[in-house]
Amino acid sequence: MGRPLWLVGLIKKSFPGRFLFAKLTKVPFIGKAIDHWLFEGDDLLYLPRDRVIHLDIPVDMPDQMVLPSQVVEHFIEKANYHWVMNTCICRDATKCKDYPIDLGCLFLGEAVLGINLKLGRQATKEEAHKHMQRCREAGLVHLIGRNKIDTVWLGVGPGNKLLTICNCCPCCCLWRILPHISPQIGKKTTKMPGVEVKVNGQCTGCGTCTQGICFVDAISLVNNRAVRSDACRGCGRCVDVCPQGAIEISIDDEQFLGKTIDRLSSLVDVS
Repeated sequence: MGRPLWLVGLIKKSFPGRFLFAKLTKVPFIGKAIDHWLFEGDDLLYLPRDRVIHLDIPVDMPDQMVLPSQVVEHFIEKANYHWVMNTCICRDATKCKDYPIDLGCLFLGEAVLGINLKLGRQATKEEAHKHMQRCREAGLVHLIGRNKIDTVWLGVGPGNKLLTICNCCPCCCLWRILPHISPQIGKKTTKMPGVEVKVNGQCTGCGTCTQGICFVDAISLVNNRAVRSDACRGCGRCVDVCPQGAIEISIDDEQFLGKTIDRLSSLVDVS
């Protein structure tokens, strides 16, 4: 059932070579083959952490506040099958010192029934909610969507029956390959609808936000001021670490929750 542990171990050992692998996707023909093999049909969204978001949306009562984490909560409630991994394969492979290795991905949908039982366990809705809350409290960022590479390494399917929710750290995440991967593949991982990141006038050019914080190296110093590039995926880590409060992230689309849920529901059926 699913991939044997020896193969998973081999994947972990090869993990340090992921940046070279990403660069191969820019080679004609090779890149097209890799895209078909590992990324076909992908659509992944970074969800900003609730605590860094400023909502430019009118709400009548505080308990009506809509936050990015509710996307995850919606799919946990909708799903009939929930699977919590024993470890994060990325942090395990790199022996992460800064974030918990035992806080692995959450997978939703019927395809989880094929995952090797030694890699994790089926969970109740309540257990799934608690797992994701622990991930948020640990400072991890959710990446949610359809991710073919997970069906491949886990040996499960079909892809439209597996929703991936990664809990990413800035140091070990597989998706640090985004600056090195082909644009055709990279554009399949995006920010959530309505998310905007801006640098305000309080920036002193300290450079804290450029020191291994961004997944995609989308922020740099220009003339002693932080500048965000179009590569930004809106995860909000730069907002979290800025000592001057000079970076702001906002959601200015009052339909962002419904749009995000509809987009993901069209890709994966978790019921």
